[in-house]
Amino acid sequence: MNICVVGVGYVGLVTGTCFAEFGVDVVCVDKDEARINSLLEGTVPFFEPGLEELVKKNLREGRLKFTTDLGKAIADALLVFIAVGTPLGNQGEADLQAVREVAASIGQCLNGYKVIVTKSTVPVGTGEMIKEIIKSNQNYQCQFDVASNPEFLREGSAVEDFMRPNRVVIGAGSDQALAILKDLYRPLYLIETPFVMTNVQTAEMIKYASNAFLATKISFINEMANLCERLNVDIHHVAKGMGLDGRIGSKFLHPGPGFGGSCFPKDTAALSRLAADKGYDFQIVRTVIQVNEKQRRLMVEKIEKTMGQVKDKVIGILGLSFKPNTDDVRESPAIHIIKELLARGAKVQAYDPAAMPAASKMLPEVTYCQNTHETVRDTDAVVIVTEWNQFRNIQWDRVKALVKSPVVIDLRNVCEPAKMRQMGFIYAGVGR
Repeated sequence: MNICVVGVGYVGLVTGTCFAEFGVDVVCVDKDEARINSLLEGTVPFFEPGLEELVKKNLREGRLKFTTDLGKAIADALLVFIAVGTPLGNQGEADLQAVREVAASIGQCLNGYKVIVTKSTVPVGTGEMIKEIIKSNQNYQCQFDVASNPEFLREGSAVEDFMRPNRVVIGAGSDQALAILKDLYRPLYLIETPFVMTNVQTAEMIKYASNAFLATKISFINEMANLCERLNVDIHHVAKGMGLDGRIGSKFLHPGPGFGGSCFPKDTAALSRLAADKGYDFQIVRTVIQVNEKQRRLMVEKIEKTMGQVKDKVIGILGLSFKPNTDDVRESPAIHIIKELLARGAKVQAYDPAAMPAASKMLPEVTYCQNTHETVRDTDAVVIVTEWNQFRNIQWDRVKALVKSPVVIDLRNVCEPAKMRQMGFIYAGVGR
């Protein structure tokens, strides 16, 4: 079975590489020639644990190829995966321009029956749109099917999520397309992965519903944390007590500065806009978005309240990516917080194990450091914004000797408050 994956961004590259690891012949296509040339040398353009090693292995073994020749890749494939970006549009909608362009190219290149599969996160109804675009651009009249196979990859553990998923969702309009996709995922039968077989529209909605619900849990626990602070209650004990209820579960009940990344902000906005376009006010999702925006502002206020003021003060920021084990700074709370601190007159020096190159393009006025100790030197406060493991094991006695003022604002609650205060730090967490 030959597969073509269009788009070598995060989703496309992980998808293509992991399918190659399944033993399938995969050609990944992108119009960015520099990126393709880099991948041909085994260099991955973003940080994702384990991915570069897998790319090099499958390149070496001949199952994974990269090209800019879309026509040939489509012609040789039975399955064509659309994995291009669907960024946030000006009105909160998902921007489907790249999807439309790929669909038109597929129509022009069809030379026989194929299954066209959307891997990108797209609104309900996109499958029908793709079908009509392909039909209107066909040079060679032949049958094809459109299917939806949404991804559920967490940045920082995407390879594991693909190889050992908690479910696979397949939406298809024909038995033939369904059988082909089931055959493609056959290696997962051995680990008894649950499969959800449905129609295209439902598969498209499952992705949005999943992300919106997870974002809701994050905004809920952040609201609870804000209330716990006012009532002298420890949010960690509250979250543990909640999470032990099997109906609720413990995941995504970790208070902090709000959600970010390439999925939750974009997908909640797109779902809210999709509902509005259909005449429905999706009040919960709309509120989740508002709470998340408010949480970032509250974190800046927490920093300023703890320090007294931030104007002309030096603040050391630990963590720039929206979560650990990735270099992704898209909608990262750290970026929003730093921008506001700079606007209020603070001076910022920062460190992140992976995200500094990306962050420096957005925040050139920040001083970027080589390690934690360089970041905290001569600072008026240290702020932990991303919970990288190395920030959980900081030698705080050494930090205390380096800082100008022993102030720590821990926006991820990685430290023990009592221990920090025993060491002489002015400490502030979230919901504690």
